Amino acid sequence: MTDYLLTLGGLIALVIGAELMVRGSVDLALRARISPLVVGLTVVSIGTSAPELLVSLFAAAKGSSSIAIGNVVGSNIINISFILGLSILVFPLEVDREAKRIHWPVVMIVSVLFWWLVQDDAFARWEGAVFHCASWAMWVG
Repeated sequence: MTDYLLTLGGLIALVIGAELMVRGSVDLALRARISPLVVGLTVVSIGTSAPELLVSLFAAAKGSSSIAIGNVVGSNIINISFILGLSILVFPLEVDREAKRIHWPVVMIVSVLFWWLVQDDAFARWEGAVFHCASWAMWVG
């Protein structure tokens, strides 16, 4: 019973916190004359990543690295398959040639590489650094 109450309390706190964050961000954007679109996208990206970050931090602090890794992998699966799929149902997209030729193979290679690296039930810092650098390079390039 207490688990249900804690879950309900967490959900209520999440909704209230999200509302306060959105209102504060919009107010800040209007004062700084920043485009509401830029602020909206930033708030959405932070708002969707913050719960996952907290779960991963708490799991890592308690020594449950498998929960942290599962959280990251599960989040990526949902973001790529469910959210992208739902978006495409609403607004069909044309996939350009470069995406088919370059991006798709890179995503597949990185996914298989991640699977291969976690087969030993450990994920070393150097492995995390490789993925961090790779994601940064993809974002910049």
